[in-house]
Order: sequence, then C-alpha cells, then structure tokens
Amino acid sequence: MKLNATLTRGLVCSLAVWLSGCAQGIAGLDASSRPQVLADIQTESDETPNQRRARIRLELATAYFQQGQTHVALDEIKQAIAIDPRYGDAYNLRGLVYLRLNDLPLASDSFQRALALNPHDADAAHNYAWLLCQHSQYDASLKYFARAIANPTYATPAKSWMAQGLCQLRSGQTDDAKISLTRSYGLDAAHPVTAYNLALLLFERGEIQPAQPYVRQLNDGPLANAESLWLGIKIERQLNNPDAVAALVGQLRGRFAQSRESIAYEKGAFHD
Repeated sequence: MKLNATLTRGLVCSLAVWLSGCAQGIAGLDASSRPQVLADIQTESDETPNQRRARIRLELATAYFQQGQTHVALDEIKQAIAIDPRYGDAYNLRGLVYLRLNDLPLASDSFQRALALNPHDADAAHNYAWLLCQHSQYDASLKYFARAIANPTYATPAKSWMAQGLCQLRSGQTDDAKISLTRSYGLDAAHPVTAYNLALLLFERGEIQPAQPYVRQLNDGPLANAESLWLGIKIERQLNNPDAVAALVGQLRGRFAQSRESIAYEKGAFHD
C-alpha cells in the first residue's frame, strides 16, 4: 500500500528527554533481607556539573534540530557526548540527525548505543523500530515497537501504535495494521496520519461505511490535504452522498487547485 508522503512526513518524532534513576542496594543487608529500593526520577539537583553541561548542549542541539540546522545540531551533540559519553539521550538525538542526513548505518549505531545505555528508553526503541521498518526488517522492527509500547512511562504510545501500523501495512499484514491503527486512533484521534491511513485501509478492504468517520474527521479540520479529500470523495460517492461529494470537491478546487487530484477531477474523473 502506498503511504501518503505528505501525511507521513515527520513520523520519526523529535527527542523527548527521559531520564531514570538507578535502584541502589543498601549496605549491610543480604539479598534476602534487603528491602526494595524504588528508582527515582533524576532532577537537576542530582546532576553533576558535567551532566548539566551535557544537558545544556543537548537542549541547544534539540532546538537547532527542530529549526532544521542539522549540522549545527550535530556539532552540539558531539560536544554533549564528549562531556558525558554515557548520555543516552544524546545518542538518540544523534540517530535522528543521521536519519535526516540519510546516513542509516550511523543512525542505527546511534539508536543501538542509546538503548545499550538505557534499555528502557522508549523513544530510542521507537526510532530504531522505524529505521528497521525502512530496511524491511519487519520482525525486528515490531519487537522494538512492542518494547516502546510496553513501557509504562512512555508518554506517546499512540505514536508507536501508528508507526507500527504503517510498518505492518508495508509488510502486507493488513489485519494487524487495522488493529494497530485503531489502537493509535483511540489514543490520539487528532493525528492526521492515523486517520488517513486507517480510512484508506478500511476503504481498500471494502469496509466503506466504517472508513467514513475517520476521513470525515480529517477533512473537517485544518490538516486535510488533496489526498484525504480525494479519498473522502471516493467514500462519499460509494455511500451515495452527493451533497458531501460536492462539498469535498469544492474544498479540493478551492484549496488544492493545482494538485493532481484536482486536475484529475477536472479532466473527468468521477464525472457522471
């Protein structure tokens, strides 16, 4: 299934800093009598001077990366790693930078280093899973998506359910993709990638009525594009809703007059 390039742009998300404390043993107690010590969240007051310097460098790198200044971001990341070679978040962001630079071996190495330093880093697991999916290593990819989703501290599981669904579409696992995209939509109904691809999947499976609310929700908002409107037109035509079709055609002509979908319509596609 061809994925919507416009809607899928930015699937690899920006870095979300996630730090965990380490459980410490208690001196003088053997293993059987030692009480459980819960991990604590590391805060700024726990940082060493080097960790603080590295964190500031990484914050700068993140800002540069988000502004599209990729090489400047990479230089800041290198300085953060030089200050603190065990800074897993820096390797995760380095992986995203190398993904943007299309250096996939270095991106892969970066995500693996991040996970080696912090096996519980759900963002790094997600990013590495998406990279593996791009290399058609679907089984390995799904293992890392599952690892991210299973982490109870993960702030954005909808992101990984969505990306897992897209990966399953690529591998032809449409039944599993439907489950994953539905789970993602349940967690974040506002995401256009999820809404579009779930509607498209259902439409191509012949499930026209179930597809309608997903694409309608997308096309009623500001994130609609020519492809989503075109899909909406096809769905509403099959459901015999001429008023809805006319409204969508009006949007297509008014907002995306130069799109291939609008041009195709003007040349006679869907004209009775």
